[in-house]
Amino acid sequence: MTHSAKSCMERPRKKGAKWTNFHIAPDEKIEMFELDYDGKRDRWNGFDAATYARVIERYEARDEARRKYLKEQQLKKLEEKNNKQNVEEEVSDDDEDNDALKVDEAKVDESKQMDFAKVEKRVRTTGGGSTGTVRNLRIREDTAKYLLNLDVNSAYYDPKTRSMREDPLPDADPNEKFYGGDNQYRVSGQALEFKKLNIHAWEAFEKGQDIHMQAAPSQAELLYKNFKVIKDKLKSRMKDAIMEKYGNSATEEVLPKELLLGQSEKQVEYDRAGRVVKGMETSLPKSKYEEDVYINNHTSVWGSWWKDHQWGYKCCKQTIRNSYCTGAAGIEAAEEAADLMKANVARKAASEEMPTPTEGKRLATWGTDIPDDLVLDQKKLDDALKKVILWLKFPSYLS
Repeated sequence: MTHSAKSCMERPRKKGAKWTNFHIAPDEKIEMFELDYDGKRDRWNGFDAATYARVIERYEARDEARRKYLKEQQLKKLEEKNNKQNVEEEVSDDDEDNDALKVDEAKVDESKQMDFAKVEKRVRTTGGGSTGTVRNLRIREDTAKYLLNLDVNSAYYDPKTRSMREDPLPDADPNEKFYGGDNQYRVSGQALEFKKLNIHAWEAFEKGQDIHMQAAPSQAELLYKNFKVIKDKLKSRMKDAIMEKYGNSATEEVLPKELLLGQSEKQVEYDRAGRVVKGMETSLPKSKYEEDVYINNHTSVWGSWWKDHQWGYKCCKQTIRNSYCTGAAGIEAAEEAADLMKANVARKAASEEMPTPTEGKRLATWGTDIPDDLVLDQKKLDDALKKVILWLKFPSYLS
């Protein structure tokens, strides 16, 4: 009566109890509860505390079996020692056996507790997998990395990934600390080499090579090894070519014994900024600018020559700073150019002072009377007359 035939949990029959009146099952008991907000979310709602008695009984039965086993072991040892020792020795040995059994029991418990970090996982194999044992490698006596420095402003710890990139104790002695942050492992050892391998694969793929680090890692690693060998050969070849062309002056000079030994009796103290505090007299620079720097083949510095309110080079007497040095030939050419410029200026001044030949004649302009002494060019006059006649006959020809 409380549910339909579709939701019934009983085994379906050929003929129902409604028609046969046999095996009529009682209706289930439905209890209605009106719970508050916390009651609906209580994980122990509906739990019967009396069921915990079963747990207590199970543990008591285990303890009873353990006590029974220990008693049997004690009786066996007593029977073996009755033939060798007297009653007093047996009593003393009995106490020792009890202590030994307790120690053995403690050892057994410790051995069972040692496997608390034991994790059963599936190990991938070609045959489909087999159950293997994977242990947690962290030693429980070690301090967790998030407890090394409890300062809030220290290195950030991500609890989800259990990562701490920065060093939690940057001021500590590096010889004493065993953990220096996750970045220490990322930039050292095989991690750095693997990063270079990935970068090489990306760059090679962008340049057109068919290479993929995840699809064919062996191919990518082989290409990277060949790339390093070829790069080293090119470097050595370039170095040999430069040495052959320009030579190596560093190897020709003999180094002093002080540099070869690398030792000195002078004690120099520096501050944190790298400045000398004690032990070496430093020469103060005369100026904050560079001194005695010769550029563009000049043999003198800029500003060593002055003329006509301009600075220049004394070696070639040029006033352009980025110019190349021309030496004595440049000085002679500059003097000749200056002399030629003076001659041109003098000639122009003299020509301006002399009167022009047309200065006394009257010029004819449009709309004025024609002077009597006007001289016309006959050829130009004939051409002008021809154009006027053509324009009068064919106006559109000249337009």
